[in-house]
Amino acid sequence: MKKIIIFSLIFVFASSIGLAVGAQNGAGSPSASPSHSPNQSLNQSPSHSPNSSVSATPKMEQTQNEGEDSMIQSGQGTGQGEQVQNEQQTKNEGEDSELKNQESKGEINKEIHQSTVANFVQNLLDVADREGGIGEQVRTIAQEQNQSASTTIQAMEKVQTRSKVKTFFIGSDYKNLGELRSEMVQTENRLEQLNKLMESTQNAGDKTELQGQVQLLQQEQTKIESFINANESKFSLFGWLVKLFVK
Repeated sequence: MKKIIIFSLIFVFASSIGLAVGAQNGAGSPSASPSHSPNQSLNQSPSHSPNSSVSATPKMEQTQNEGEDSMIQSGQGTGQGEQVQNEQQTKNEGEDSELKNQESKGEINKEIHQSTVANFVQNLLDVADREGGIGEQVRTIAQEQNQSASTTIQAMEKVQTRSKVKTFFIGSDYKNLGELRSEMVQTENRLEQLNKLMESTQNAGDKTELQGQVQLLQQEQTKIESFINANESKFSLFGWLVKLFVK
C-alpha cells in the first residue's frame, strides 16, 4: 500500500514538472506571423500597364491642341474683323477729307453740289410754307432748281468719269460741259426772281433767309464755272477740232 502511494506521488510530481517545462517553452517562442511570399506581394500590388499611360497622354494633348487651335482661330477672326473695320473707316475718312479739301479750295464735285442744292431747296420750301403772298412762287423756284440739280449732277458725273486716254486724244466731254453752262444760265434767272421776291416779303426773318440762300447758290455757280473752265482747258491732241463740231 505504501509503495502504491509513493509511486503515485512520484508520477504526479513528474507530470507537474513536465507541464511546467512545456508552458515555459511555449511562452518563450515568437508568435508565428502570417508569411507573405515575395511573388504573392508582387501579384497583389496594383499593376499599371505602360500601354494604358501612353494611350491616355495623346488624348489629353489632342484635346489641349484643339482648344488652342480654337482660341487661335477665334483671335484671327476677331483680328480680321477689326482690320476690315479699320480699313473702311480709313477709307471714309480719306473721302471726307478729300471733299473738305475740295470745298475749301472752291472746287466742286457732284456730291458737294448735290448736298448744297438739297439744303437750298429745303430752306426755300420752309420759307414758302411760312409766306402767303410769295410762297407759291418761291416753291416753284425750289422745285425747278431741284430738277436742274439732277441734270447738273449727271453732266458733272459724265465729265468726271471720262477716260483719260479719250481726253488726251479728243479732249474733255464738251457736250456735257455745254449742258452745265445751259443750267447755269437757268439758275441765274431763278436767282434774279428770288431777289425780286425778297423785296415783296414783309417778314424780316424770311428775307434774311432768302438772301442767305441766294448767296449760297451764287457761290455754287462760281464753283461750277471753275469746274467747266478746268475741264475745257485740259490738254488734248485734237480737242480743238472736236469743239468745232460740238458748237
